[in-house]
Parts: sequence; structure tokens; C-alpha cells
Amino acid sequence: MTETMFMMAEHARECAEEIKRYDEIQLVSHIDADGITSAAIIAKSLERAGIGYEMLFVKQLDENIVKELADDAPDLVIFTDLGSGQLEHVKNYGLNAIVCDHHRPQGENRFHLNPHLFGANGSYEISGSGTTFILATQLGNNRDLADLAIVGCVGDMQYRKHGKLVSLNRMILEANPDVISAKTDISLFGKQTRPVYKMLQYSSDPFIPGLTGNEDACIDFLSGTGLQFSNDERWRRWIDLCDQEKMKITSSLLQYCMQNGMSSYNMGRLVAEGYILQGEKEGTEMRDATEYSTLLNATGRYMKAEIGMQVCMGDRDKAYEEARELLNNHRRNLVEGLNFVKENGITELSHVQYFDAGKAIPETIVGIVAGMSHFSAGNRKLPIIAFADKEDGHKVSARGTQELINRGLNLAEALSIVCRELGGAGGGHDIAAGATVPFGKKEEFIRKLNSTIAAQLTGV
Repeated sequence: MTETMFMMAEHARECAEEIKRYDEIQLVSHIDADGITSAAIIAKSLERAGIGYEMLFVKQLDENIVKELADDAPDLVIFTDLGSGQLEHVKNYGLNAIVCDHHRPQGENRFHLNPHLFGANGSYEISGSGTTFILATQLGNNRDLADLAIVGCVGDMQYRKHGKLVSLNRMILEANPDVISAKTDISLFGKQTRPVYKMLQYSSDPFIPGLTGNEDACIDFLSGTGLQFSNDERWRRWIDLCDQEKMKITSSLLQYCMQNGMSSYNMGRLVAEGYILQGEKEGTEMRDATEYSTLLNATGRYMKAEIGMQVCMGDRDKAYEEARELLNNHRRNLVEGLNFVKENGITELSHVQYFDAGKAIPETIVGIVAGMSHFSAGNRKLPIIAFADKEDGHKVSARGTQELINRGLNLAEALSIVCRELGGAGGGHDIAAGATVPFGKKEEFIRKLNSTIAAQLTGV
């Protein structure tokens, strides 16, 4: 991988030389955590280089947006965490562009920084933010932005395949220990900000039989460890515990899971590598890469990605408070979405399960609801597909598990195949993917998707 990193850095240097020719640049990025951190990395780098920029966040890059950009005739556009799938449109509309992305390329562009072009896999070896970080290092002394690169790849779930960051992501992590470090610990979400019982209650991946979704059972479990968890009427967080207490809970949890039939694979995932931002205050979302990425995703889901970007750029006052409010609102919406799924049920076919939210769940969060429902109300042996209405068709969000991936599931490939047959567009990653399907094609889509995934899982 050292050679791959060297080759990417060499091409990034050529891109950086092109960037330095301009005084004002149009930036375009995706609205998820990987896109927001990518935007912050390139924006911070341009600021330090004395180059002006305009920022545009988009939910999805398509021909219409490329055309609108071309109509504005910017001197240079830098696409981050998107663009590789729209290279033909970029070329056809004559955009002078640098594309810094990690999704599979379709077409060619002279200034195109993408790991797939250098033999690396953008699903787990490096993210959009990591790729943008490589570009940033060639624009100036920007190695302190490595923490944002790691937050972005964690938000993109790049650790899922191996249970930790590997390859180019690992190189970025280990080369910058002063800003970001790895620590093996319990893998449940919320170590910085949630009471310990809430960490257990909301654990969805892995799902903990008897504890996930059951607050009383979680409190009883913790009481059974003999540890005191409430102090001065404030429930203690994971970071409030000493190492001995953490070890006792982890050991008790593993024993509990073994007694309650959890698979050895999922038990192994209860302890994993986490990533700590050294310069951030303990007890805040920004201290832990997983919580940070969740905060950023919340801003993007509600079309406020610029607020997330401001947090990444260092705003710990107004932008941070607005981001936290969006996160709280996001959690309320997720609860309502989960309740909808529980009340209306999930339909099972032979190789997929699905639900149709219509207009009841915003299409920007239906994928998260699908992922959570997979573990709380669905069959974890089948991938889950969610439909939600949007202006131009049905939004499709698909979620799998690492166990299904190990058996051959590739949701991005499956959605892409079916969309080519029926119209619409689909893509993403093997474990999480999305698509837009024309109205009136939903039943045919799910039937064909079931057949396609059946072929993947059975090898036929």
C-alpha cells in the first residue's frame, strides 16, 4: 500500500499545482459525513493557501447539477466525495474540474484522484475524506486535518469489513498520532456522551438479545455487575468509568451474550477499535470519531451540511449548538420512523425483506431507519430494503450485514443491475446502497432485486 499512497500523492501533487493557478474555486461535495469532512479539508487547505472558494453541497450529483455549474462558468470546480460517476457529463459540459472521490469511476478526467485508479478499493481502503486529505497534503502543511479524514471514513463505515481501519486509511491514522489515535474498547455507540445503560439499550449493530431496546433489562444487567452507575442523580458515561470497571462490564457482557445465543462473529464485534480525536474536549461528540460522524450526518440529513462543515472548520459555539439540535431532532424522527415500521410491519420474500414508508418517513433518513429496523424488527438473515417517496420517484435504501457480505451479498451491484433493467439509478457500497426507482415500478423492482440477490447468495 505504500506504493499506492506514493502514486496517489504524486497525482495529488499535479492536481494541487493546477489548483494553485486559480484565485477563486467552486467546491462541490456530498451531504454525508464523508462529504462534509472532505469539504472541510479542502476548504481549510484553500484558506491556508490564500485561495477563495464558494461551497455547494448536493444530495446527489446528476446531469442537471453539472449543467447548472457549467452555466455559471467557474474557472475551476473541485468535486469531493462525488464526481467519479459523472465524468462524462463533466466532459460534455466542458467543466474544468478536479475530481477527488472514492466511488467507482465511470469515464475519464485529467485531474481525477481516485483510489480505484491506483489499485485500491474505495469501499474500505480509503474514503472520500481520506482521498481529499492526500490532496490537502500536497497543497500545504495540512497534516493536522488527518483527524477529519478518519472521521469521514468512519462515517462511511470503512472499518466494517475488517473490524478496524486498514490499508490507506491505516496509513493516514498511524502517520498522525498527535491528532488521531486508535484505542481498543467496547464497540457500542455513545462512549463519550451516553449513560452506560443507554449504550446497551440502543445497541443495534450488533444486536444484543434481551438488552437491545429494553431499558429496564439494561439497568438490571449493569446492577448485576455490582457496580454503582448513578452518582449524584447523574448516570455515568463510559468515559466516567475506570479501566477496571470497563473490563468488568465488558467481561460480563461477553458472558451474557454467550449464554443468550449470540453468534461468535457478533460477540467478536463487541470489542473493537475506536478512534479518538486528541485535540477535542472529552465528553463531547467530537472526541470520538463515530459520534462526530453521526453529528455530521444529522446536519446533512436535514440539508444543513454547511453547519456540519462549520463544526469541522472549528466552530464550537453557534454551529456546534445548531448541529446538536439537529442531532436531537434527528433522533426523535428516527424513533418515529422505527415506530412506523413496527406498526406497519416488514414484508419478507425469499432473499430480501422490505417496507414502504411512503411519505411517513423522510427519504433522507429512511436508510438509517432501515438499518435500525434490521436489528429491532426485521430478520437479520436477510438484507432489508426501504422505500420512501420523493419528488422524482421511489427512494430505495438497502442495508446488509457483514455476515451477508461474507456470503456474497453486494447491494451496490444488485441495485445497479436492477436499475439498468427498469430505469432509475443505483449504487453505493456492498453493505449499504441506494437507488431511485420510477413511480409504478416498485413491485417489479423488489421482485427483480430478490432474484438478483438470490443469485449472489446462492452463487447461481
